[in-house]
Amino acid sequence: MDVILPIGQSQPIVEGEIGIRQNNKLSHKVIVSRQLTKEHSPIPDWPREDQPREKLRAQGAQSLNDAELLAIFLRVGVKGKSAVALAQDLLHQFGSLPRLLSASPDELTRIHGMGLSKWSQIQAAYELVKRSLEEGLAYDSIFSSPTHVREFLQAKIGKLPHEVFLCLYLDSRYRLIECQELFRGSITHTAVYPREILKEALTRNASAIIVAHNHPSGSPLPSQADQDLTNILTKALQLVDIPLLDHCIVSGSGFFSFSDSGLM
Repeated sequence: MDVILPIGQSQPIVEGEIGIRQNNKLSHKVIVSRQLTKEHSPIPDWPREDQPREKLRAQGAQSLNDAELLAIFLRVGVKGKSAVALAQDLLHQFGSLPRLLSASPDELTRIHGMGLSKWSQIQAAYELVKRSLEEGLAYDSIFSSPTHVREFLQAKIGKLPHEVFLCLYLDSRYRLIECQELFRGSITHTAVYPREILKEALTRNASAIIVAHNHPSGSPLPSQADQDLTNILTKALQLVDIPLLDHCIVSGSGFFSFSDSGLM
């Protein structure tokens, strides 16, 4: 709804696209009503093929953009704004889909139309994605899909505001036995104890290990301390015949693999 402000005798009341009526005896311009865009009209009024749920059924989820996919979880918008328009606002506000998915309840509920219920729906969907990726690692060798470990790690720890250190324990066929968060630290530092990693690997009868941690600062490039830790872990695990296959560093928008970089 437009807000009409005080006007002078020769000023227009509202200027827009569709004229309603004109009184030639008045000095004011035509009073008009703004035309609603499709995104702001109720989704049931859209052409059937453009409605997100119908589009998904007909063409598959890959045919939907981020806002359309998000709108399906939101289900409804707010007065004068469809679920798709609300989703577009959210993506614009947070700058990216990963940043939106990692938003706290307080951050999200500041947005008009967003409450704890919708935040919970988004978080539940995100958690299902992470669990699905982790379960996939348990069924197939990590080498059967080179990007699978990367996708899993980025979804699990890429957007955390503090550092965590993960161990991925693998069986003799390089399938995931368990992913364990072994250490947690501040925004810039995590204390890692190689003896604990060795003990946990033996407890699980692991045949190989991948370790990973995140850099909340944004750059996934390894520090000298990261390189030193990799060398220490490699030597310690060799004593019990458990190879360290990789050390991965994850950030919100980047990924670094010691193995891919030839540093192992």
